[in-house]
Amino acid sequence: MAAARPFYNAFFRRNWQMLGVVFGSAFAFEMAYDSTMNRVWDNLNRGRQWKDIRSRYVEEE
Repeated sequence: MAAARPFYNAFFRRNWQMLGVVFGSAFAFEMAYDSTMNRVWDNLNRGRQWKDIRSRYVEEE
């Protein structure tokens, strides 16, 4: 339990610190999850998305 005390004092002792940690970690998790799911979606649908087949239909000037 003594190992958790510095963590508590640094991040959760005051309300504004706790809110900052919660919102910051939620934002970081959302960014990581979103980029991971986009990579998974692109791998599962490779060759069927507009960005993959655009060159077949768009004429270059």
